[in-house]
Amino acid sequence: MERPPEFFCDAMLGGLARWLRAAGYPARFDVHIADGELVRRCLEEGYVLLSSDSGLLERYALAEGLVEHVFVPLGLRPVQQLAHVMGELDLPLRPARCMDCGEELQEVCLRQVRHRVPPGVQRRMEDFFRCAGCGKVYWHGTHWERIRRQLQRAAPGGGDGPG
Repeated sequence: MERPPEFFCDAMLGGLARWLRAAGYPARFDVHIADGELVRRCLEEGYVLLSSDSGLLERYALAEGLVEHVFVPLGLRPVQQLAHVMGELDLPLRPARCMDCGEELQEVCLRQVRHRVPPGVQRRMEDFFRCAGCGKVYWHGTHWERIRRQLQRAAPGGGDGPG
């Protein structure tokens, strides 16, 4: 199986990083990173750089194609940004990752996470997931269904492009 691309979003695209994680892609975001450091990390670690800063794209490593990148037009909402990136790179939806830290989610049984799940959710839900990185617990409630519908619209051919 081919390894999915890993992304590093510039300071303007924190919301996009969270949506990429929901779509199943590792995505980093650091509001305090300097442009030069961002480009260096992408070059050295193989991240795809996502940016809405046209000035950043003029840097040598990007202009010469040494760093894979996608320009994300200004004025798009995060889900539209996601649709743009997924369309540009023809990315399929993958299993969701932790929206906070981006690590993989592992299916767990209720007894493993009971102390971290509200009683009402324990009665209604059967499937639970825990982040392998930060330990956050997830379940597929009504909030997830709304997220899933937006992800499907953002996927290539899903109809939620920039227009």
